[in-house]
Amino acid sequence: MPDSINSPRLTLFWYGLTIFLSSAVLLVVEITAARLIAPYVGVTLYSWTSIIGVVLAGLSLGNWMGGIWADRGARQWHVGLTLVLSGLFCLLSLLILTYIAPGLQASQLDLVSSSFVYALSMFFVPSVLLGIPTPLLTTMALAMDARTGHIVGRMHALAALGSISGTFLTGFVLIQYIGSRNIIIMSASILFVLALPFLRSGRMAANMLLLVLCVSTASLTGLMQGFKNPCDKESSYFCLRVVDMSEQAPYGSAKALVLDHLVHGINHESEPELLISPYVHLMDELIRAHFDAPRAAQLRYYFAGGGSFTHPRAVRAAQPTASVTVAELDPAVTELVSEQLFVDTQAMRILHGDARAALARLPPGAFDVIVTDAFHDIAIPYHLVTREFMQLARSRMADDGLFVTNVVDAFPDPRMVKSLVRTLREVFSEVDVWVEQLPQAPQRLTYVIAAAQQTQHSNLLESRHGYQRRWFRIDEPLEMTGTRMADLPVFSDDYVPVERMISGLLLSAGGL
Repeated sequence: MPDSINSPRLTLFWYGLTIFLSSAVLLVVEITAARLIAPYVGVTLYSWTSIIGVVLAGLSLGNWMGGIWADRGARQWHVGLTLVLSGLFCLLSLLILTYIAPGLQASQLDLVSSSFVYALSMFFVPSVLLGIPTPLLTTMALAMDARTGHIVGRMHALAALGSISGTFLTGFVLIQYIGSRNIIIMSASILFVLALPFLRSGRMAANMLLLVLCVSTASLTGLMQGFKNPCDKESSYFCLRVVDMSEQAPYGSAKALVLDHLVHGINHESEPELLISPYVHLMDELIRAHFDAPRAAQLRYYFAGGGSFTHPRAVRAAQPTASVTVAELDPAVTELVSEQLFVDTQAMRILHGDARAALARLPPGAFDVIVTDAFHDIAIPYHLVTREFMQLARSRMADDGLFVTNVVDAFPDPRMVKSLVRTLREVFSEVDVWVEQLPQAPQRLTYVIAAAQQTQHSNLLESRHGYQRRWFRIDEPLEMTGTRMADLPVFSDDYVPVERMISGLLLSAGGL
């Protein structure tokens, strides 16, 4: 306990350690916040912006409040009180999530607004409270050491080092090894332990009240399932879940992989060639229509993004002699689909890592088909839509090869799709956009884009395998509706405004 330590040096050491660890906890909570809300709003530029903005606003207010409190004679017990309340509100963030998530999911709030509400309601108060100890302890340290600049500089440096340590520890270690909710419990526990020496100077009755509050908060959070993790597995990249989707199958059983809050594919247990999702079925039919039957049996596929491995699995079942290479960023995804989604990856070449970097390491002309089905939430990763990536993909394809990708965008004016078409046309002579149907009202829609060097003449594609479906080529209607294609940018590595292109989707309820 600092009051019982005779040596000012040891007391200053304790103050500095408290500032270091409380600052580390703040960044641990900030990084973990993105994982906690990911199953409900995904992980986007907007969710991160909301979290960072809310935490910085809370920290600023807490620093200001702590400075005023220090000038008004705050004592060490008040530091302990603040640390205990910080821990309590860290736990309460899990309880708050159980209350607000159902309402927000049922509401018509857009993704941006929902992200902000989650961040504000769960993390603003803990951030305020965690901003208070630094000015309090710095002021107390100044009363013990006349070297003003030395003390202020040291405390600010310790706060910054704590924040840096918390960031790296959470991102590189904690989330993938102990899970988001366990991180919050651990953070609260650290704050409680830090508070104990400071609380010894207070009254027993007040300390007992704090103990009762801690026990009550933990009990209520557990009772309301606040400690229950909705993820089957948490990796460095995603909250992974496997859900039953048998109601969407014509018979038998089927399962889907959900990454954060987005379904990434549905696999039928006994029929690997049955492509339940229309857009995956469309990509497969476009490939089959592009190549004659003898050539199709020997195709060399490159899939940028594995996800549920639905399409690679179907290719292996339908064309056992075809070559399948899959670049999947997250090894945990491959492991989970192998365990629970009926996928045998033994006959595939799996490259774990970034799909673009992996493709760049492969020889020119190595593939006949390149399929990008990689999503960061509802947006394609920026570096997989640029002119430079398309040039790389073209160089890795045979002369008669086919590039296929799918894009989630708004209807009827899909600006992201139009910009991507403009970008592809700088590399490929023929670029076509396909949909299953044209909706009667504005909504979210999945578009499939095919690019090649050969001209495609058909405006209608009917399925020859699996479900009886038909799709329509909408190149001309797309250019005649909404924003002029000439007014939209060509994506390059220097300029990829993906969020701006799909802002109409993100700012509507359809983005969730």
